[in-house]
Amino acid sequence: MERGLRIIGDCWGEFPFGRIQRDSVYAIQLARLLASSDPMRSDLVDRKTREVIRIFGPIIKRYADTYRLDWRLVLATMKQESRFHPGAESHKGARGLMQIMPLTAEEITERLDLTDLEDPQNNIHGGVYYLRRLYDSYGGAVEGDRIKLTLAAYNAGLGRINDAQDLATHLELNPMEWKNVRDVLPLLSRRHRDLHENVWQQERPRSGWFGNSRETIAYVEGVMNHYDEYRLTLN
Repeated sequence: MERGLRIIGDCWGEFPFGRIQRDSVYAIQLARLLASSDPMRSDLVDRKTREVIRIFGPIIKRYADTYRLDWRLVLATMKQESRFHPGAESHKGARGLMQIMPLTAEEITERLDLTDLEDPQNNIHGGVYYLRRLYDSYGGAVEGDRIKLTLAAYNAGLGRINDAQDLATHLELNPMEWKNVRDVLPLLSRRHRDLHENVWQQERPRSGWFGNSRETIAYVEGVMNHYDEYRLTLN
């Protein structure tokens, strides 16, 4: 159980468990479960996640290792993107487990020499590669902010987040802190065009006006909730 308590202790500042007494019955039970040598406790992980790990776990871990990302972050992104449906397709044309957009798919297939991103293995490969590429764009941020900025860019596009960072800089906020980018995302909408005139020469964001800030903010929160859960329950 001591191992389980150490795991909780490592995560104490990042998870809701900070509101629970360390010596509470709940904390002790959780510690016992986390102390198990089983890397995936069936009583802590939902059935769909268990099934996806059984089928695609080795592939996810392989590419996460290749691109130096936490495989549990990839899993969390996948859950938020497609709810683990390999054949998922959005109204915007994003496809597969990692919901790769058509233009991004063209770039990925050329760069990685992949022929079919609808194939689950290729889709995972392409998605993890793209996550890493976005992650590399935020090297000046602390780890927590870096992950959240990466996720925001995965959802809204790198250009949108760059625009938000421009706006944060204009407002004398740190553009490498997610909370600042999150707070200015709504200001990219057309209704704030008077502000844009003072930021961009073309008097609008470089990637155009953006009206889906709520979706992107909710997306980041959703992935992070899954990621927090997986960091506690998966080794």
